[in-house]
Amino acid sequence: MPMASTSRTGLPRRIVVTGASGNVGTALLRRLAAHPAQLDIVAIARRIPPARDPYAAAKWCAVDLAAPDAARVLTPIFAEADAVVHLAWGFQPSHRRDYLRQVAVDGTRAVVTAAADAGVGHVIHMSSAAVYSDGAYGREVDESWAREGVPTCVYSVDKVAAEKFLDDFETGTNVPVLTRFRPGFIGQLVSGSGLERYVLPEFVPAGITNHLPLIPIDHGLTIPAVHSDDVADALVAALERRVPGPFNLGAPTPVGARDFAAPFDCPTIPVPRWGLSALAEATWRLRLQPVQGGWIDLAYTCPMLDCSRAREELGWSPKYDGPEVWSETVRGMRSAMGTDSPVLSPRSARERLAALVERGPIGRRIPS
Repeated sequence: MPMASTSRTGLPRRIVVTGASGNVGTALLRRLAAHPAQLDIVAIARRIPPARDPYAAAKWCAVDLAAPDAARVLTPIFAEADAVVHLAWGFQPSHRRDYLRQVAVDGTRAVVTAAADAGVGHVIHMSSAAVYSDGAYGREVDESWAREGVPTCVYSVDKVAAEKFLDDFETGTNVPVLTRFRPGFIGQLVSGSGLERYVLPEFVPAGITNHLPLIPIDHGLTIPAVHSDDVADALVAALERRVPGPFNLGAPTPVGARDFAAPFDCPTIPVPRWGLSALAEATWRLRLQPVQGGWIDLAYTCPMLDCSRAREELGWSPKYDGPEVWSETVRGMRSAMGTDSPVLSPRSARERLAALVERGPIGRRIPS
């Protein structure tokens, strides 16, 4: 079993970040680029963004974590690294269950195995509050709460599977110190275009969220949220202190139904959660929109988060509150805010057309 220090020792010299072009990766690169220490940052993504800030702060390697040989490819990249921050995850295409599993679970296995083989001393895994079991909705839980997730939500199922792999891996010898973070919804202004990619169909014109007539919602909604910059601060603190174990990350105030609807400037209509889930699932199966019904189930299952451990052991304190995080993210979506990253850039007309051609007629089966 690994030994770990909880005292502040300074950032490691060489840090490798997977999924560095995404929401949290972008925030972390901003944070590391502003750090006064001379850092050697290696960034990994399937599609490399242009060499402009904050992405210019890193040396980039193109790796698809879903590839069967991902561990073999990663091992030499991890050579001489002091720490690996594993942020990579897949959300699309949502009908390709096989690919999402390969990225999430097999990709996590490849990263951690390669890190151990390369002699990396510390690995940080970005898990999620989605691992937590039902039974505490609207109440805070600490990191000891049961981790069976939400069976209808692919994202939750895969987050649970990745953590169970880490549970088994940690029982071995000569393994890296493993730190896990379990945040709620993570958002920032420049993740707005990324959120649009995940939740709106490609045939929907840009700016549609500025003209919503109403929002159907179950008024019992309570979602934990945290700002991307606050997550980046927690990552840096964990890198400095090299502390093992899980940490919840969430702002003090959750996003309620009223907070959810407020940034859209339109009225709401009450619809029970089961109705929202059934509607999302049916339209997802018809390929009318990319959000499976399990995401609705997750939104009405995920508990609030007791973040005492992050405060006490990492000295972490969020600067943004939950409704503020959601409002900023929606503002970014409505104004097409993003970055040069392929993951966070606004959809172009060419991308929309290509996605429509690839999707084909409604009801066309896609292998899963």
